[in-house]
Amino acid sequence: MRSEVGQLRTVLLHRPGNELRRLTPRNNDALLFDGLPWVDRAQEEHDAFAAALRDRGVEVLYLTTLLTETLADPVARSRAIELTLTDIRLGDSLRTFLAAFLADLAPEDLAEVLVAGLRNDEVRDTGSLVAALQAPDDFLIDPLPNLLFTRDSSVWVQDRVTITSLAMPARRRETQLTELIYAYHPRFAGVQRIHGWEKEFLEGGDVLALADGVLAVGVGERTRPSGAERLARTAFDIGLAHTVLVVPIDQDRATMHLDTICTMVDVDAVVMYPNVAHRLSALTVRADGPGELVLEPMAPFLTAAARAMGLDQLRLIDTGLDPVTAEREQWDDGNNTLALAPKVAVAYERNVETNERLTEAGIEVIAIAGSELGSGRGGPRCMSCPISRD
Repeated sequence: MRSEVGQLRTVLLHRPGNELRRLTPRNNDALLFDGLPWVDRAQEEHDAFAAALRDRGVEVLYLTTLLTETLADPVARSRAIELTLTDIRLGDSLRTFLAAFLADLAPEDLAEVLVAGLRNDEVRDTGSLVAALQAPDDFLIDPLPNLLFTRDSSVWVQDRVTITSLAMPARRRETQLTELIYAYHPRFAGVQRIHGWEKEFLEGGDVLALADGVLAVGVGERTRPSGAERLARTAFDIGLAHTVLVVPIDQDRATMHLDTICTMVDVDAVVMYPNVAHRLSALTVRADGPGELVLEPMAPFLTAAARAMGLDQLRLIDTGLDPVTAEREQWDDGNNTLALAPKVAVAYERNVETNERLTEAGIEVIAIAGSELGSGRGGPRCMSCPISRD
């Protein structure tokens, strides 16, 4: 993937499942999910999202299908179980029991446990002090409701896949499972993987491919400066980029990643959260020989991006919303669009004002329902990991 707006050919999605049914008012904060979605409706909305992509000629791959197929490989299966049981809360007795329990499961059943989790009352005779002292509905293996957001755990740059490193412990297993798929599934044989879940914190929602050879990386609570530097060095060393823009972003619940405030909708156009559009800045990083980085002075993001992309000006689609509407549509992921091609983007239908401005700017908006999908605070871009673009 050389840019965010090339014709999308193949995408990785995760259809919401039983992991969302595990959410309760008591555990949703710990599992980093804002709402309690109506799962049946969320599945209907996600199916419509996938159908809209297929209608535009996009091949849709599903993460759980790939994971199930991957777990047919004994080596991958063993590695998945090993990584799942590293949680120090388990204790030796429970870890030994669970290793045997998981090893006996069929690939589809093991994939379900790895994604939807395992409760204490779903196993018996563990012989574990830890299990004996836990409540029946406590999780021995936590569910992964945020797998819905496939952009976070991997991002493709050209023909290489970046395995990201998620900062929040509750999400670490997501990227481990994603790396397992890329490492062992036949579909990805020979694909070079860079970074990795054990490296410095770097999340896929913070990585934007602005143009061939130009990356932007947001840094804040999730992606750390060390993660941005590691990606920059790797991209320079293997020729994936000549310029990386490192973009500090203020952190609040509506601006977690760079792609929550800025996404591309054309080769020279971005849609941005109006409250930050003209105060977002970027540090331009270039290579100066092997292992050496050149840091240019901080500059306005739109100026630095246009210069790096070889444009006179980067076109800003300013939604022009009043402060109240801007904040509401930002909360509803109004700026988290997924480009299917130049001037074609998927967006949530409820962001009426933002979508109208996109249409006025010449962008075809494919509007999808998201009343339940959006309960986890992520839009079409968050829910998709493009694997192949023209």
